[in-house]
Amino acid sequence: MTLFSVEGKTVVVTGGSRGIGRMIAAGFVAAGATVYISARKTAEVEKTAAELGCFAVPADLSTPEGLDALVSAVDGPLHVLVNNAGATWGAPLEEYPEHAFDKLWNINVKGVFYLTQRFLPRLREAAGADDPARVINVGSVDGIRVPALESFAYSSTKSAVHMLTRHLARRLAGEHITVNAIAPGPFESKMMAFALDDPATREIVASNVPLGRIGRPEDVAGTAIFLSSRAGAYLTGTVIPVDGGITC
Repeated sequence: MTLFSVEGKTVVVTGGSRGIGRMIAAGFVAAGATVYISARKTAEVEKTAAELGCFAVPADLSTPEGLDALVSAVDGPLHVLVNNAGATWGAPLEEYPEHAFDKLWNINVKGVFYLTQRFLPRLREAAGADDPARVINVGSVDGIRVPALESFAYSSTKSAVHMLTRHLARRLAGEHITVNAIAPGPFESKMMAFALDDPATREIVASNVPLGRIGRPEDVAGTAIFLSSRAGAYLTGTVIPVDGGITC
């Protein structure tokens, strides 16, 4: 095995039908892992799985039934769990609805915690002192710095994901399970489509990134693969900004 190999590992990527989840899933498939992707929309997740060459599991991870459906669909030990499924909500301060906080808390934070909890037996099966099992949570740069947009529940819940990552990392280190987070900047995704689909706005977004560009699939996939390989075996409790320098 090479230092960065994930060949033969079993990987689950939530929210894997599009955006950053799809980028990460595609990277793991190309690197020789067995990959399961989940998303709420059956047609979407099955189409993506067919295109990538991985397994599709339609599931709403904001519900206990959805969590159980995903866990029961995965065979054997789980080497890597990527908690990527998430949602956002933007509205002016005076109009920001209470149900936005409820929805985003359930998906962005509770979903991460309880899916990790349910997968613990499978992660423990895969865990070893030299090659730990891995949990990778997808946070956001908006959980590190204050965003310009009025996305109050999103930034709050992504900050919570970062702290949850650290808390779980401390608790699970003794069981040879590492827990880290990736905090992406701007990437091609449904959440960013409102800005990146317009050439003028896209240029403004890119100009605010110190490296001068939008993130590419290999940027986020490479970080996830690094964290899941022997090269990343000694990291736990970290939040890695993959943002072109935005949070510098």
